[in-house]
Amino acid sequence: MGGGPAGLYFALLMKLRDPEHDITVYDRSAAESTFGWGVTLGGDVLQKLYGGDPRSAREIDQAAFRWVSQVVDVQGKQLQHAKGDGYGINRQRLLDILADRARGLGVHLELGQEVALPQLPEVDLIVACDGVNSRTRNEAGNFRTDVRVNINKYIWLGTGKVFKSFMYCFVHTNSGWVWAYAYGIDAKSSTFIVECSPETWAGLGFDTMSLDDSLSLLEKLFERHLDGHQLVGLVRDGAGVRWLNFRTITNQRWHDGKIVLTGDAAHTTHYSIGWGTKLAIEDAIALAENLQHYGLKVALQSYERQRQAALLQPQTEARFSAQWFENISRYIDLKPQQFSMLLHGRRSPLLPHIPPRLYCQLLGTTEKFIILRELRIRVGPRLKSSYSQQTVDDAAIDYPREKRLNRTDASTSHPPVRAWPGRDCRVAVHAAGDAVSSQPVHLS
Repeated sequence: MGGGPAGLYFALLMKLRDPEHDITVYDRSAAESTFGWGVTLGGDVLQKLYGGDPRSAREIDQAAFRWVSQVVDVQGKQLQHAKGDGYGINRQRLLDILADRARGLGVHLELGQEVALPQLPEVDLIVACDGVNSRTRNEAGNFRTDVRVNINKYIWLGTGKVFKSFMYCFVHTNSGWVWAYAYGIDAKSSTFIVECSPETWAGLGFDTMSLDDSLSLLEKLFERHLDGHQLVGLVRDGAGVRWLNFRTITNQRWHDGKIVLTGDAAHTTHYSIGWGTKLAIEDAIALAENLQHYGLKVALQSYERQRQAALLQPQTEARFSAQWFENISRYIDLKPQQFSMLLHGRRSPLLPHIPPRLYCQLLGTTEKFIILRELRIRVGPRLKSSYSQQTVDDAAIDYPREKRLNRTDASTSHPPVRAWPGRDCRVAVHAAGDAVSSQPVHLS
């Protein structure tokens, strides 16, 4: 249930493996009607797309917009980070490519209508990939969902300014710092995500402004970076975006009976590490592979174990990254070069515990001596791995500012859907999430 990247890619992979599979994708949104602007293709996801389906991968590769560096703009200075190459793509274009490929393989697409679980025909498997607000997850099954609400406010916008490098733009105001993450998604537009503390957000009056007034103020604040281009906040069917708080979703269980979770319905990682689309596609690949090799029950158990293990480190790094931005005042007074250094090192589990200037000195020392640099390269991943094995509560510091919701806080509780045995050949993929609360992804 879900017409996003995870649902569509899973559907086409299953059809490629066995054309006799009867697969229907349900999504409440109509075709060519999506929310959000662009997403990033982080890590090695393009390589994995080629491994799963070369035909759609080539189209995605051709449509992707590549940037070759990252730029940190702070205190009037720009610092370039040469290792920050990556890819962005217009989200609608990505969905169109996957939908066309799935349709060509015989997948049924039921778009533009909301379908409740009781309305579905009897099927062997329901894949819930209907987003962070997953109705399927909330109304059916015992997934033990945990929702944590981050404190900072963000708004996901677009602009006609094409950013050829991924850019972090920091602007000081009388109410505090506001920053944006900007990256090109095609030859005509870019994603422009704005974030700030709740105190700054209220101090600037965003809590009472209309969308048009908010965009006007943001255009003034980021005038130098936008080069006269406007910000766009209208999305699907002319609806306006709004300021949100990012929600970190985790589930103790990823399957219950014949219902299995993928993508944002199963997990979210803070957009500042840029792995949302990558992880969703990897979910789809892993689920399809397990269903190919095992019976339904064993396949879902294996999929859950594999993906929960794979998510440990990204979720931990995302927590540290989000926390770094929530504590921006701790770092913003550093010299621009030091600030940029720590921004790119924000996923370190040591950084919250060491004074920022001392951390810069230690980092500089390790760069001067080969043996220390090699030691850092070897020890760093192991240290992150050890943190990943801990519970989320122990993975970072300064959590009292974060609001935590349990499953009954986040949604209305409903009895679980009865699990029917089957031959795992008929599959329904459905979406009924809240479009307004869709969360962006981008590269760190």
